[in-house]
Amino acid sequence: MEGLLCVDDFEKEALSKLEKSVCDYYRSGADDELTVKDNRDSFSRILIRPRILRDVSNRDLSTTILGKKVSVPLGISPTAMQRLAHPDGECGSAKATEIVGGILILSFFSTSSYEEVAAASPNVRKWFQFYMHKDRSINEAVFKRAEKAGFEALVLTVDAQYVGKRRASEKNPIQFPSHLRLPNAVPDEEKLDVSKVHDSIDHSVTWEGFKLQRMPYVQAAELGVDAIIVSNHGGRQIDTAPATIDILPSIVRAVDNRLEVYLDSGIRRGTDIFKALALGAKMVFVGRPAIWGLAVDGAKGAKRVMEILRDELDLTMALTGVADIKSITSKFVCTKDSLLKL
Repeated sequence: MEGLLCVDDFEKEALSKLEKSVCDYYRSGADDELTVKDNRDSFSRILIRPRILRDVSNRDLSTTILGKKVSVPLGISPTAMQRLAHPDGECGSAKATEIVGGILILSFFSTSSYEEVAAASPNVRKWFQFYMHKDRSINEAVFKRAEKAGFEALVLTVDAQYVGKRRASEKNPIQFPSHLRLPNAVPDEEKLDVSKVHDSIDHSVTWEGFKLQRMPYVQAAELGVDAIIVSNHGGRQIDTAPATIDILPSIVRAVDNRLEVYLDSGIRRGTDIFKALALGAKMVFVGRPAIWGLAVDGAKGAKRVMEILRDELDLTMALTGVADIKSITSKFVCTKDSLLKL
């Protein structure tokens, strides 16, 4: 991994290692993949305005998320079926997250159980993604399992009751290996039929249905929840949805400090993290970058990707004249148009 210096390097290396169907599954977006592209391009349209002659000899990347300290405002998004990338799978992602001091969100479609992840990284901060089952008794059983395994919060994903049209995956569908399972999505099945997993999800659920849950959960201010993740599912659900970094400021204004706001989709560089924080996100999460790290070298590869992003954020802060996370504000970013008005 010595020659892999950035997330894009890891992506190229990962794509050379993975089977094409697996590559297509992870890379694909909805329809023409315009939102996938815009998620990344939008960060490039935001400029950083450095301040000079400031004391940045010591920098503090830590912050507080849901009342507890994290070493860096960086975590791993709920990314499905990670053992397709490497046998370490979600346990490898948990180890990587634990080392950098971030937060792991375990996918509903994880190929590792809550218990396996907890055993692999007992000290990692971990949340779990969830879709509402039609059978509410299954929901209750899953919540109890996750809570017993040390998961702190329930992350409800609300934009994927149906799967977006991902053409690359439809043309070249993955063949789910017989030795893998989805132990959190269908915990009682010995033999897994992946094609039927979505049949168990409640496609009719509304915001009212989420009032039944007891754990802290991450979704919407009107329900008195703790935080919201600004995400477009990595561009995988509805094409031409806004890039997350473009919509972020309006969401931050709308919630008006009533809850914490996080962001995912499109993060590939430390400068991207800096820009998201400057525009009001308290923390960012990455999905595909962690997968590329896993594919290259399992837990070690995922750790290296997370370290690269952390170190790039640290360097961005140093070069921008910011000594701690709380000092990153909107005054440090602008657009070309706004520069012309100065």
